[in-house]
Amino acid sequence: RPNPADDWEEAELTPAEKTESARLMRVNHAGEVSAQALYQGQALTARLERVRERMEQAAHEENDHLAWCEQRLDELGSHTSLLNPAWYLGSFLIGAGAGAIGDKWSLGFVAETERQVIAHLEDHLQRLPEQDKKSRAILEQMKIDEAHHGAMAKAAGGAELPGPVKGVMKLMSKVMTGTAYWL
Repeated sequence: RPNPADDWEEAELTPAEKTESARLMRVNHAGEVSAQALYQGQALTARLERVRERMEQAAHEENDHLAWCEQRLDELGSHTSLLNPAWYLGSFLIGAGAGAIGDKWSLGFVAETERQVIAHLEDHLQRLPEQDKKSRAILEQMKIDEAHHGAMAKAAGGAELPGPVKGVMKLMSKVMTGTAYWL
């Protein structure tokens, strides 16, 4: 799909604003690396063909997000997270484990992941420099897509995850986002 940022001109950002935008987009890119791995791990262990197909479709859409974030990082003169291989491996294993537990839990994991991702995108939209329309356009489209993935997972029979599982997921996300911001 076309990059939603292509519809916007590059804004004049101060060095501090450019750095902040780059750090936030690096976190978003790392999140997309993790999402790719989660979906690929879940597709590998999904029991039902329709679940496997949905995971593969979501992974394909996450590819767009990955490319958009990477392009934006290049435009901002920055780089992707140095820890992307670790994010990928850890997320792939988590995704495969969630898939192995069963499709309803795997789908529930997707729904909860997307709920948390949307919250984090909303936070980033608040923190981005107002005039950085290119980064904003990317995050707004990602938010729409993630909501669709979450709704799809629920509609396909995703189970509500227990509170402690949601809490662990949130903690793991904090570690990843906090680290990717700097590295």
